Amino acid sequence: MTILTVPDMSCGHCKASVLSALSGVAGANDVAVDLAAKTVTVTGSAQPAALIRALEAVGFPAAVLAPK
Repeated sequence: MTILTVPDMSCGHCKASVLSALSGVAGANDVAVDLAAKTVTVTGSAQPAALIRALEAVGFPAAVLAPK
């Protein structure tokens, strides 16, 4: 499990963009977004760097809060 902080995520559209971006990352089996906390929890074998790249590609800088 990887927990990312996504500080620029602030609305339902942001949440949808984040979910869409991360669903395309190999190994991201389950993605849960907490809009209020501005965090994303990803379960599976996806590498944190790949998750961050996918989010940055759609305009959402991210950082790892808790790695696998």
